[in-house]
Amino acid sequence: MRVFTFLFLLFSISSFAQKTNKYDTFFEKGNGNQSASYQETIAYYKLLADDFPTIEMQKMGLTDSGEPLHMVVFNPEKQYNFGIIQKNKAVILLNNGIHAGEPDGIDASMQLFRDLALGKIKAPKNTVIVYIPVYNIGGALNRNSTSRANQDGPEIYGFRGNARNYDLNRDFIKSDTRNTKSFVEIFHKINADVFIDNHVSNGADYQYKLTYIMTQHNKLGTVLGDFLNTEMMPALVKDLQKKNIETTPYVNAFQDTPDKGFGQFFESPRFATGYTSLFNTIGFVVETHMLKKYADRVKVTYEYMRSAIDFTDANYKKIKQLRSKNEEQYQPKKSYTIKWEIDSTKTVPFSFLGYEASYKKSDVTSGNRLFYDRTKPFKKDIPYSKEFKSVKEIIIPEAYIIPRGFWPVIDLLKSNTITYTQLKKDTIIEVESYRIADFKTTNSAYEGHYLHRNTSVTSKMEKVAFAKGDYVIPTQQKGIKYLLETLEPEAIDSFFNWNFFDTMLQQKEGYSDYVFEDSATQILKENPKLKAEFDLKKQSDVNFINNPEAQLDWIYKNSAYYEKAHLQYPVYRLLK
Repeated sequence: MRVFTFLFLLFSISSFAQKTNKYDTFFEKGNGNQSASYQETIAYYKLLADDFPTIEMQKMGLTDSGEPLHMVVFNPEKQYNFGIIQKNKAVILLNNGIHAGEPDGIDASMQLFRDLALGKIKAPKNTVIVYIPVYNIGGALNRNSTSRANQDGPEIYGFRGNARNYDLNRDFIKSDTRNTKSFVEIFHKINADVFIDNHVSNGADYQYKLTYIMTQHNKLGTVLGDFLNTEMMPALVKDLQKKNIETTPYVNAFQDTPDKGFGQFFESPRFATGYTSLFNTIGFVVETHMLKKYADRVKVTYEYMRSAIDFTDANYKKIKQLRSKNEEQYQPKKSYTIKWEIDSTKTVPFSFLGYEASYKKSDVTSGNRLFYDRTKPFKKDIPYSKEFKSVKEIIIPEAYIIPRGFWPVIDLLKSNTITYTQLKKDTIIEVESYRIADFKTTNSAYEGHYLHRNTSVTSKMEKVAFAKGDYVIPTQQKGIKYLLETLEPEAIDSFFNWNFFDTMLQQKEGYSDYVFEDSATQILKENPKLKAEFDLKKQSDVNFINNPEAQLDWIYKNSAYYEKAHLQYPVYRLLK
């Protein structure tokens, strides 16, 4: 009888241990410096989805790796129709592994979803949590221990580039990858109110384990931006402090070391939160510090997500109302900023926890090297700049008109749920027309492109013949900021700057000098005004008078023979 009782107790204890350990993550089973692989991560969420009706896992679109992007949803009410969810609840989207060598969020989110499912932490009542387990699947499959030379753990991790070696956190506007196209599908399906993208920083040394980037509040819009800047972000910082977690804005230092001050990072629409902000979504980037232990980084990432979820849940009605109100400030005939720069005249003191830095002779090179002395921590006020000012504005048109031949652009607009109509017949319409006046181009490839910058245009009103089937894109819609940032060529991440219209920069027709000489003579003879301009230019421009080829080309480009398509921007602004 005693033997039977002993065996029964042993079996019960063993069964209980197996039950409680069933949901331990790969990270928790290891030594604190190990991260789950892609396969282990997906298998874990399949386990949770099979065992808990509050969690659903869906396969979404493909990625460049050939594997599908997964979407995991936690909802205590077991409702997964987002048309219904968005009417009553907030939606928060978590994204992990966009840089697969930065897996902190992958392991932290596994624990978060498990703890929510088991009731270890309080489930939100008014917020549904959506999670992309591994965004850069190709990078996650490319596991190694050496590509993150400046990072302390984990032992094995993924690679920054995806299956086609794209940095996915530079792809959100141009959408060259399947990963981005699938993300866009998820993002618009769920209409996220809050977005968190988990990363690991690379830069200066300091005492913080956790830094953050919030969507730049000036460009987010005054309504939602002010709320983020004065209410939500301070509340998150305060809540983290209650957990004994000090944090700082991402250390974007003015000089080599942060003690001279730093400014808020400006995430243009090529970045994840820059893109999501175009649809009035509050965005955060979690940047844990590369030199802190992996276990500590996972913990603070977990707590940041919890704090953001708790705040969103408590303020869900206000957030949803402010998102709608924020849209209302963007209207046709109003001005819109397409270029920002940091306002260096506006700084605030920030109490920074750093380490004293100095330079000493390098043991490797012939120069001096930067050195942070961790035996000399400091706390001192340093200047922090977080305000940006407008340096270039445009007037919002009523609509844009795009010839149907530019289908790559049209396809991107459609995938971002942009609404449109098509002309039912050939039509002449008075529009504002842009010509490309100047631009600079990078000398080396950047994310598969030779990116343009410092673009400027000239404009005029003219009547243009459009064809049946050409697209009319009204600006008065939810994606108005997306339209302005992509279709205005002077905007930093416009489709023009990302080379979508480079065919218009190449002159397709030309002339033979000896033939056109006779034509040029006749053109000047028949156009006295043009001849006067030509003579004046020869008198005032020394380089021009000494360059016969340039003179002939000037006449050609001011004649009817010069092709209208060269440098003509093929997106037109309808003002009324």
